[in-house]
Parts: sequence; C-alpha cells; structure tokens
Amino acid sequence: MRTTWGDKLFVFSNYSFFILLGVITVFPFLNLIAKSLSSEAAVISGQVSLIPVDLQFGTFAFVLKDNLFQSAFRNSVFVTLVGTMLSMGMTVLSAYPLSKPMLRGRKLFILMFVFTMLFSGGLIPTYLLIQSLGLVNKLPVLFLPAMISVFNLLVIKNYFENIPDALEESAKIDGASNTRILLQIVLPLSMPVLATIALFYAVAFWNDFFMAMIYINSPELKPMQLYLKELLASANDVFMRLDTIDVNMAMNASPQAIQAASIIVATVPILLVYPFLQKYFVKGVMLGSVKG
Repeated sequence: MRTTWGDKLFVFSNYSFFILLGVITVFPFLNLIAKSLSSEAAVISGQVSLIPVDLQFGTFAFVLKDNLFQSAFRNSVFVTLVGTMLSMGMTVLSAYPLSKPMLRGRKLFILMFVFTMLFSGGLIPTYLLIQSLGLVNKLPVLFLPAMISVFNLLVIKNYFENIPDALEESAKIDGASNTRILLQIVLPLSMPVLATIALFYAVAFWNDFFMAMIYINSPELKPMQLYLKELLASANDVFMRLDTIDVNMAMNASPQAIQAASIIVATVPILLVYPFLQKYFVKGVMLGSVKG
C-alpha cells in the first residue's frame, strides 16, 4: 500500500507522543537514582536533577544497614511469594470448574463471585472477622483475606473456555482424570494468562500497604511498602534506629537521599520480574477477555 503524507504524519505523531510520555514517566525514577547517589550538600541545595552530583554509594549502604528495612524486605518477599502461589492455586481451582457449562449451579456460583467483587462487608466487620480468626498482627493476614481476585478469576475462566473441548475429550477417552487433564493439558496451554495473572497478584501483594496499616502493629512484621510510607513521613528516624552508625556515612546521607535509596531498593525486585513476563501480557489478557 502507498503511504500518504497523512499516514506518515500520524505515525510520527504517535512515536513523538509515546517517546515524550516515556521520558516523562522515567524522569522521576532517574531523579531518585541521582539523589540516592549524590552527596548530602548537593541534595539539600537542590543541585540534583537527573545526574548525580559528587557521586557516592554510602546512602545505599546506610539504608541496607537498617534492621527494620531488612525485616520489611524479607516480609514483603515472603508475602509476595507465598501469596502469589496460594492465590494462583485457588484461582485456577475455582476458574476451571466454572469454565465448564455442565457444572450444576454454575451461573449461581459466578453470581456469588461477582457479588463479592461489587460489595463487601465494610472495614469494621472485616476487622472483627480477622480478629476473631486470630490473624491480627500476623503475616498471613496480608495474603489470606485477599486470596482470590474475582477479576483475575474471570479472566482465567474465560481463557479456559477458549481451549478446544476436543483436547479434553480425547484425554478422557485415553483414561485421563480431570486432575490430570488440568495439570498436563489445560495449564500448559494457559501459560500466557497464568503468567499475566501471576504478575498481577505479585505486584498487588508487593505494593499493598493498607492491609498492613490496619492489621499489623509489630515493627518487625511490617512489609516494605508500609516501611516506605513511614519513612517518607520521617526519614530522620532511620538515624535513631541504627545501633551502630558509621559517622562518615551518616554525615553524607541526607533524609531525601535515604528516602530515594529506599524506594529504589524496594522497586528493583518487582521491576526485574517484568522483562520475563512482558511478552505474555497482551496475549494473556486479550484471550482471556473475549468471552463473557
């Protein structure tokens, strides 16, 4: 096809817009990196923009020495890994039978799931329930109440419905059980949507701070995002918490640099997961959203 000037202008406008949008999106992160690697005087005087001034790495070492930072990082890793695995297991085990039209009461079960997505009991009744179960101030409270996302369940259910019935029927003729069909046929064919939803769950667990703010009281049980929230409120508290302080390191670490370094260290782990699962995003979500 012949490309007109209008088409070229349209393509150029699109590229220009998305390049500008990408630069705007990356700018805050680059500014954080520059602050975390700059000296205290440069940060306080406002000289730092995108390039570090008086390059130094002491701020990262200072942050990593904080015992609460270490415990918060471990808690977030634990909650993210365990929560994602349990959530994926529960979601798949719920979505697979709901994808079968022969399931008795299927529409009622789907209605019940959708109802919980639209309505909840409220914060106070939920807290009383969590308290009666003995989960307050315990790490499982950060992932057990949020085990299943109904939106994610419906996406996986719709994806399962797109798998040809002939594959399962031939497996049943060969004597395969429903469990074997699910594990050896359905799940391998559903890797795009499973990888996508797993990343959705992981990001949600890693970024959540509200649940911890409501149910966690012990400082050593707080996850990374709640630690960062409190750190942004007062970075000077870090100096008071460290048992042993390197004087030179402390003198060259400003509160703004401490905040920037903490945010970067907390962002990198979940950021490293994206490149491995990015290719599944569009395929997984689009295929899982075709049928209603």
